[in-house]
Amino acid sequence: MNHCDAHRHLGVLPAFPFYGGPPIRADVTARSTIQQLIADLDAEKTERALVIPNYGVPQADLAFGFNELVVEAAQTDDRIRAGLWVSAKPQDAALTAQALALAGEEGVRALKLSFLLGGRVGDDDVRPGLDAVFAAARAHDLVVHVHTSPGGGSDVDEIGRLVEDYADEVKLHLVHLGGGMSGHMKLIGGRFFDWIEQGKQVYTDLSWAIGFAPRWLAQEIERRGVGHDRVLFASDQPWGDFEGEYARLKSGFGDGELADLALHATFTELYE
Repeated sequence: MNHCDAHRHLGVLPAFPFYGGPPIRADVTARSTIQQLIADLDAEKTERALVIPNYGVPQADLAFGFNELVVEAAQTDDRIRAGLWVSAKPQDAALTAQALALAGEEGVRALKLSFLLGGRVGDDDVRPGLDAVFAAARAHDLVVHVHTSPGGGSDVDEIGRLVEDYADEVKLHLVHLGGGMSGHMKLIGGRFFDWIEQGKQVYTDLSWAIGFAPRWLAQEIERRGVGHDRVLFASDQPWGDFEGEYARLKSGFGDGELADLALHATFTELYE
């Protein structure tokens, strides 16, 4: 079961009253220490992992506060690569500048953007922040790792603007294959492959994929003849489930070259 994991988190968040309910902590397998993370990698037989600050609670300083921890993790164990939490929102500019100051640290391989906590790619006040993040990615040869999910600022319609504007020069990892039914339809139904054929440096992973999506994606890769080297395995621990994500990829991709690329070689190309 040896594999590389292109997306998992480190850090424990406080309870928060999501959606008007009582304070909760849903990410029950979140890890607070590097030692706990390493124990998980050992148990899973994970060969390499990209580790990103945990986020979700709408307090920007919490995710930014884990950046030094993920850098330390990468410098503690050679299996670990770090992704730094950044933001394009103007109110986060000072925190993002501090994060980008770590971009040249040993073990850093990615910059993580998400619009789950506010902002949209098309907002005029977000563009300077985006330009700064992608400039840092170019300067340090880093991947920009972007959350996708249906609707709002994380929808493929919005995130696709990043592909159009930046992916000629910067590698862009679209997390979660669109994140749900509409995202899968938009990406697998054409956009993902069209972007690759246009020369865009775009990648994705299968975390959160609905059951039909991995098999359909494999069929479209075969039919269109591109994309085999643009898909990665990701657990998204603690928001995802390692065993389930692994089984889903294997079910859709089988045991041949396509699965091997997703589980090993494409991670090495992007994050080593």
